[in-house]
Amino acid sequence: MVSILILAATAGGLVILLFQRLWTVLGPHHVTPRESLGLLIVAGSGGHTTEILRLVGSLSNAYSPRHYVIAESDEMSAKKIHSLEELSRAQNDSTTEHPKYHLHRIPRSREVQQSWLSSLFTTFYSMWFSFPLVLRIKPDLVLCNGPGTCVPICVSALLLGILGVKKVIIVYVESICRVETLSLSGKILRHLSDYFIVQWPTLKEKYPKSVYLGRIV
Repeated sequence: MVSILILAATAGGLVILLFQRLWTVLGPHHVTPRESLGLLIVAGSGGHTTEILRLVGSLSNAYSPRHYVIAESDEMSAKKIHSLEELSRAQNDSTTEHPKYHLHRIPRSREVQQSWLSSLFTTFYSMWFSFPLVLRIKPDLVLCNGPGTCVPICVSALLLGILGVKKVIIVYVESICRVETLSLSGKILRHLSDYFIVQWPTLKEKYPKSVYLGRIV
């Protein structure tokens, strides 16, 4: 676990409040009403995907294009993403400009019950694919909520800023199922994210620098 932390360190009303905070960071001096914000969304599997898509469903069409990143073997998340985007188009009238979206796949950084030692190698392998992808997309904002796949993506986004390519805002929303302890991804990314959001007051007490807005998914 310590090795993974070192690796990472180196290499709706409440929902509205959340994105008001993001708008404060990005600021009108960076974005005019006619401009859009490139969004990169990391979707995990199962509950992670359900939670992140609830957040995405609350966004305005200004967040475009939307780039979804999932693990290579995750077919279920791909179906959920396509369903959400198609439903959004069906609900909007024909005069509304729909956000463009793209689906990308990278190797999974860690499988369930995979050993910590071997996950170092698979995370490096995933990073090999993640950085070129993030460099090509150059998103304004990365939004994620805990799947292991988000670690190499967020590290790649951080590297863009370090290298002077582009400052990318990283927003991490800890899963609602994490009541008293952080997930492994959360333990890593709370040091790297611009906004680290928790959904339970017990976590806010343990991590005072986190943002608590109640349950947002």
